[in-house]
Amino acid sequence: MPTLFDDPLHQLPRPPRRVASGVVHLPNFLGIAEQKELVSQAREIARSVARTPLAMVRPTLKSGQMSVHILSLGKHWASNPYRYVDSVGGVSVPPLPSSFVELAGKALEAAGALSNSLRAWVPAYRAEAALVNYYAPDSSMGMHQDANEESEAPVISLSIGDTGIFRLGGTENRNKPWVDIPLLSGDLIVFGGAHRRAFHGVPAIEANTAPVGCGLTEGRINITIRQVNL
Repeated sequence: MPTLFDDPLHQLPRPPRRVASGVVHLPNFLGIAEQKELVSQAREIARSVARTPLAMVRPTLKSGQMSVHILSLGKHWASNPYRYVDSVGGVSVPPLPSSFVELAGKALEAAGALSNSLRAWVPAYRAEAALVNYYAPDSSMGMHQDANEESEAPVISLSIGDTGIFRLGGTENRNKPWVDIPLLSGDLIVFGGAHRRAFHGVPAIEANTAPVGCGLTEGRINITIRQVNL
């Protein structure tokens, strides 16, 4: 007879939960059809800018080249120096699809049911930009802060494809203690309030865990939606 330790992660109970002050994890927020549609939209936009300065590439930072491919929507996240811009090389950033904006509103409202600090943002939240991050099975992202936005509005993060390990740290530095949260395809995590500027990262991707029909056969897409301006 199978034991608790024999069960795959996706078969274990995963109730919605408040991970920390201002941080909420909602498993299975997106259905398979919704996941596939988001992937399709992102893929279409990526193809439309493939031969432009806005192409989905692995950005080069001061610390070296990232292993993650990034596509900017609404506003372009630029490095050296880190900032958001509306165009690159005379090419305007693709607008944030209305479906992404609507989804952000629903996500924040759902997360707000478990967090007062998130709920306070629901009436005035403006989804202005999104980063579509593609993680190959061997990709990762180091601990960092989302600190280039003027606004303290929550960051809304959706996962599609292979399971990614989301590592949440403190607001002062990259050091422990950390909380590691497996994000399965369709999961939502929102962080704001006291943890809006928390260090976070993705140390590992669990290969071959993407569900059939999500739009990806391997790797993981993470869509982070944010309000940039005050």
